[in-house]
Amino acid sequence: MAISLEEVLKIAHLCRLEFAEEEAKKFSEELSNILDYFKKLQTLDTEEIPPTFHAVKLKTPFREDEVQSFLDIDDILKNAPELKENMIVVPKVVKAP
Repeated sequence: MAISLEEVLKIAHLCRLEFAEEEAKKFSEELSNILDYFKKLQTLDTEEIPPTFHAVKLKTPFREDEVQSFLDIDDILKNAPELKENMIVVPKVVKAP
């Protein structure tokens, strides 16, 4: 299944990425190869194979959250580039609509 250059450029635009035409052509070929591989995988008979969520059965190490105080909060805060009322100021990462 071939992915056209136009489709790659459209996907790049939606992802807010910019590629040179040569890069986009390379991605077109690579994505086409990936889809061809998935098409090949779909021909496998998996009727007798039970569905799984994970390849390896491991328990997730859940634990209860515990509030703990730091031994020396002043040492931690002195490494912060900017403080406000005993809190570390970080850049805003959410933009208003």
